[in-house]
Amino acid sequence: MRDLTRPHLAGRDGEIRWRWSSPPAVTVIGLAGIPLVQPGDNLASMIVDAANKQGTPIAEGDAVVVTHTVVSRSEGSIVDLQDIAPSDFARRLGVEQGKDPRVVELVLRNSKRIVRMRGEVLIAETKHGFVCANAGVDISNVSGGSKAVTLPDDPDASAEKIRRGIMDLTGLEVAVLVSDTHGRPLRRGQVNLAIGASGIEPLYDRRGEPDLYGRVIQAKIIAVADEICGAAELVIGQVAEGIPAAIVRGYRYRKGRSSARLLIRTEEEDLFV
Repeated sequence: MRDLTRPHLAGRDGEIRWRWSSPPAVTVIGLAGIPLVQPGDNLASMIVDAANKQGTPIAEGDAVVVTHTVVSRSEGSIVDLQDIAPSDFARRLGVEQGKDPRVVELVLRNSKRIVRMRGEVLIAETKHGFVCANAGVDISNVSGGSKAVTLPDDPDASAEKIRRGIMDLTGLEVAVLVSDTHGRPLRRGQVNLAIGASGIEPLYDRRGEPDLYGRVIQAKIIAVADEICGAAELVIGQVAEGIPAAIVRGYRYRKGRSSARLLIRTEEEDLFV
C-alpha cells in the first residue's frame, strides 16, 4: 500500500512532477512559562508541564529542542567569575580583545585549542570538538555579568536524560536535541545548531537515491539535527524571553542512538584549516 504521507512520482510524455496526497508541514511550538532553571531542576518535568499548561502537550514523534544554557544551569555548570584567577596570558588577551580576563581564562580552560583570534573575536575548539566563539562560554542570561555558564560536559547524555524523563512522564517516544548558537566561517550571522542528540539520527544520508530525473544523488547528506534546531530558534529567541525550549512537530526524522558529534567534520575533511 502506498504511504499517503509521502510523495509519489507521476507524469507522462517526459513531464515529471511530485504529487502529495497530504502536503508536508512542520509546526514549531515555543514552550513559554518554563520558570528560571536552577541547579538540580528536572528539565523533563518542566518541559512536559509547560507544554500541558499552554495546551500543546507533547505528542508521539515530536522533536524537543532545549537550549544549552538551561541544560547547563540545571546541571550546575555555572561559574562565579569571582572565583576565577586569570593567568597572565588571559590578562593580556583580555586587554587586546576588550574582554573580561576572567571570562578569557574560563574560555581557555574549556578549550582544546584556539582556532582564530581577530579583534574581539575568539574562536576555540571545545573539549567536545565543537569550534565556536568563546568555546561556548556564555555570560548572557545568567546573572547580569557576574557569572557564566559553560557547555554541558556531555550534551548527548544530557539529551538522553531529558528524553528518558519525558518518556517516563508521558509514555511517548520523542527526540531531544540540545542546541547552541554558532557562527559560520563563510556567512554572516549565527544559527542554532545541535550539540547534543538523543533518539534521532543527526544526519540523513541521501546518497544513492534517485533525483527527479532518475539520476543517482552522489553528495547529499542533510544535517537534520541542525535544521530542526534552526527551526526552533525562530520561536526560542533568548532565555530572557522565557522560551528556552520548543517542540518541532511533523518532521519524520529517523530514530537512532547516534551522537551529535557525527555532525563535526574531522580534521582530514576540513577544507578551511
